[in-house]
Amino acid sequence: MDWLHDSEMLSRVQFGVNAVFHILWPPLTIGLALVLLGTETAWVKTRNVFYYHHTRFWTKIFLINFGVGVVTGIPMEFAFGTNWAPFSTSSGDFMGNILGFETAMAFMLEAGFLGIMLFGWRRVGPKTHLFATSMVAFGSSLSAFWIMVANSWMQTPAGVKLVNGKFVITDWFAAVFNPDLPHGFGHMFMACIELSLVVMAGVSAYYLLAGRHKEFFQPAFKWVVLALFFVAPLQIIIGDSAGGALEQTQPAKLAAIEAHWKTNAAGTSAPWALLAWPNRAQQKNDWEVSIPDALSLVVTHTLHGKVIGLDDIPRADQPPVMVPFYAFRVMVAAGVFVVLMAFWTLWRLWRKRESMSAARIGENKWLLRGWMLAIPAIYTALEAGWLTREVGRQPWIAYGMMRTSQGVSKLPADAVLWSLVMYLLFYGVIGFTALKFMRRTLQHGPSFDPPPTLLSSVSGQQPPKRSAADSAKLKRDH
Repeated sequence: MDWLHDSEMLSRVQFGVNAVFHILWPPLTIGLALVLLGTETAWVKTRNVFYYHHTRFWTKIFLINFGVGVVTGIPMEFAFGTNWAPFSTSSGDFMGNILGFETAMAFMLEAGFLGIMLFGWRRVGPKTHLFATSMVAFGSSLSAFWIMVANSWMQTPAGVKLVNGKFVITDWFAAVFNPDLPHGFGHMFMACIELSLVVMAGVSAYYLLAGRHKEFFQPAFKWVVLALFFVAPLQIIIGDSAGGALEQTQPAKLAAIEAHWKTNAAGTSAPWALLAWPNRAQQKNDWEVSIPDALSLVVTHTLHGKVIGLDDIPRADQPPVMVPFYAFRVMVAAGVFVVLMAFWTLWRLWRKRESMSAARIGENKWLLRGWMLAIPAIYTALEAGWLTREVGRQPWIAYGMMRTSQGVSKLPADAVLWSLVMYLLFYGVIGFTALKFMRRTLQHGPSFDPPPTLLSSVSGQQPPKRSAADSAKLKRDH
């Protein structure tokens, strides 16, 4: 328990806790904002209340996640000035501007139009409201871009030189569009979309399994699964390209992810360890289950490609191995699970398309339970991927240029420990409250209140169409 008296390790744990909790919330808002833009566009174009009611229902989920994301993002901003002041001082010319761009360009844009999106349904016209929703969607995606610019620069710092302990910008374009950005942003952005679709599929499965609002959630379930049929495999392809890029940009991280210790000689291939027990002290795996020659094929796409092992990396520069090795495999397993669920569901929909009506789809209990299980699985994949990315970068805060030990503030260990405890308590309360609101939203279900028609008639548009389910409900209510 020596780390409890180590200010640097405590600061790393504290920032890790902040990041791991914070990342649970923004990805869903980024993906759902795009979904809301799509459903509201369909509503404005067709005037079918089915799309209107879906927009209103998923907006509730969006709002909860947006609120928690804002609250948990603020401590991370402060941490750069409190726990990581030397790094902030050194990299302020770049990181300060990038985080400022994220706030001024993206977050303020998103927050500025959020009020109209939430409360403007009966106060502005449908096209104005749609524009507000589009700005929220654009702002959330732009926010993800700038955050990933900052993080990718820490992974592959470019366009700067270190002068007297300070990063001096030599090329803004190279710094922003650093080597990791295309892979890092692409993989993260696609993760946001996939996560949102999986949550929608799981929530729809929950209602279908409970026999509630089948006519409402069955079409959404089918369309979301169809989208995942393309998105989930595409995410794996993007992830594979990102992993391959590590061979050039972060070979130590790649070696740690694969627990690969010995660089294969010319003309030979590197084995791929599916499971292993890495022993960093002895620079080997105590045991492993491996596929001969497969790592060269996976990484270099050639049979005898060279894959640098950790024995070619100085021990002082080697990252931890156990965490990235197993976190990466958890991420891949969860991603493959979602792909298999999408393929299985579409196969059943195609094979039994005549019997998969709204009245009978709830009978496929194992299928629906599988999609409910996919929600914790995709969140686990998100967290595991983030751990792989960040732990694998150690011991560098700016890879190859500044060590983590050089960027940490010299704070009393007791002060950092107590702030860590307070964060854990605070996040426990926030998380419990958010889940309680989410549960209440799901219990209440969608609202079938009629959409605003006054503004539509004023603008000369046709009144909205009612779906069969809505018409039946209105008759029952009367």
